[in-house]
Amino acid sequence: MALPAAFLDELRARTPLAAVIGRRVRLARSGRQWKGCCPFHGEKTPSFYVYEDHYHCFGCGAHGDAITFVMQSQGAGFSEAVEQLAAEAGLQVPKPTPEAAEAERRRHTLHSVLEAAEQSFRRRLRLPEGRAALEYLHRRGLTDDTIERFALGWSGEGRGALMADLGRERVTSQHLVDAGLMRNDDETGRQYDLFFNRVMFPIRDRRGRTISFGGRVLGDAQPKYVNGPETALFSKRRNLYGLDLAREAVRSGAALVVVEGYMDVIALAQAGFPAAVAPLGTALTEDQMGELWRLSPAPVLCFDGDAAGVRAAARAADLALPMLSPERTLRFVTLPQGEDPDSLTRSQGATGFAALLEAARPLSDAIYDLMRPGETATPEQRAAFRTRLEEAAKRIPDRALASEYRSVLLDRFFADRPGHRRRPNGSDGPRGGGKRGMDRAGPRLPRPVPAPDRVTLERMRILTAILLRHPTLLHDVEHAYADLALPRVLAPLRDAISTYAASTDILDSAALIDHLTRSGFQEQIEYALATVPDPLPACAKEAAMPAEAEAGWWHYYGLMNVDRLRQEVAQAEADVARNMVAATVARHLALRDALRKIEAGEPDGADTVAV
Repeated sequence: MALPAAFLDELRARTPLAAVIGRRVRLARSGRQWKGCCPFHGEKTPSFYVYEDHYHCFGCGAHGDAITFVMQSQGAGFSEAVEQLAAEAGLQVPKPTPEAAEAERRRHTLHSVLEAAEQSFRRRLRLPEGRAALEYLHRRGLTDDTIERFALGWSGEGRGALMADLGRERVTSQHLVDAGLMRNDDETGRQYDLFFNRVMFPIRDRRGRTISFGGRVLGDAQPKYVNGPETALFSKRRNLYGLDLAREAVRSGAALVVVEGYMDVIALAQAGFPAAVAPLGTALTEDQMGELWRLSPAPVLCFDGDAAGVRAAARAADLALPMLSPERTLRFVTLPQGEDPDSLTRSQGATGFAALLEAARPLSDAIYDLMRPGETATPEQRAAFRTRLEEAAKRIPDRALASEYRSVLLDRFFADRPGHRRRPNGSDGPRGGGKRGMDRAGPRLPRPVPAPDRVTLERMRILTAILLRHPTLLHDVEHAYADLALPRVLAPLRDAISTYAASTDILDSAALIDHLTRSGFQEQIEYALATVPDPLPACAKEAAMPAEAEAGWWHYYGLMNVDRLRQEVAQAEADVARNMVAATVARHLALRDALRKIEAGEPDGADTVAV
């Protein structure tokens, strides 16, 4: 007997494909994907790409999922590959019993019933009886194309409409109960429609199959929104609205955004943010968080600015802490008071929301802000707050990451101390006792600084490394980069980078490095990207987010020329005032952040020599 499709879907979802392939192929990050040399044919230039749920070789055409890879790479049969992956994922392979076969048959029937219901709802929306629902959607700013893309529909005004439509297709009322479209009345023994007088929103699984519905009532009746109940196909805790469309959009480079409701997802997609999803009437769950991280290492959680939104952000941050790793984090956007993504995109357009995404806060900032009490005036209040911050960091399982979070949270804690004044060497106030405490009355000696030539050279190397890993920054920094008096080891490389950038419309790190290597710059590239003896800072690595890389570039540039950096900040402010779009806002934020860190005397954030 064939294995149930639901089990195979679950197995694929629980199997980290890059980790499976990484056992046999040396993979490197390439944007949101991984790449390496294909294991199925000899090649020196990588053409084998690993995505969230499949791999593809552009050289030989090899293609498949985790099961296929185990079969092809190990010569295993289908059953053997499934058994191996299931054991690793902690899943029990279903036995071929008559009961399992019957359960799979019922699931297939439910899919057919739900598909027929979707067609009925969509048809009714275009009938005269659905005019009010269609006008409501148009008033919300949705185009007909968007309505069709999300398969929105109308339930009908009274009970019995769906059964009248589907009864002709041999669908029974029990089928509709099993599919979550009708309910049994325990008192009367009769069955009644769950959805009537509602705009209908199909809920789909990651493969795009309809598994349930949500309905929004027309008028002021309560509840305003109703979701289908738990069924053999649908779980509110595991599914996300918009997941199928978001998966495709993320593969094309769109940022994954989590919002609160159906209309937020649809409005963002129409405004040009197609990778938006929403939980289904509940707070985010562990299963949903795992689904998000399978799509993106750093999803953006976007909450309303009201009290409910703050609580939702706090719950999400708390849930995420024990699940964090160096490859998985969250970012947060808090909307202005009284706004949601739907209203914001209608009033300010795509640029307004893009600016908010560019300024998304890292999880560490969100944790600090959400945990900060209203009063921290007394030592007791500050001690309690500090303990909460330290306990939060301890919940992160990765020890190195937990240590970094503790450092970041406590750095901000000490910087927020009333009357705090940062020391010239970047430390946060006197520490220690005994003989070390005796220097509190007098000035501290500054830290030894390396020879200027070496410091300047290291900073120039970092600037070049950032551009090699993030060449899209060239458009914004090329004028400043061109003014640097680079050493002979880097100056020709800079010229080659600029020449290449002028010859192409798409700047990709891998393509740039490949071009430069073939042009004879391999030694200079290896020097710029070397991690010994001095490791590169996080902003110069491939995994850095674009905003982090841009802020890092201006930071190291400003360390060499702070006056020029101030001029850049002033120009960026003028650009935002003249044309407030995502690009100008992001550039202004990066420049301002770099200048703030330098003027505050903050350390570079690099684990390099003290540059």
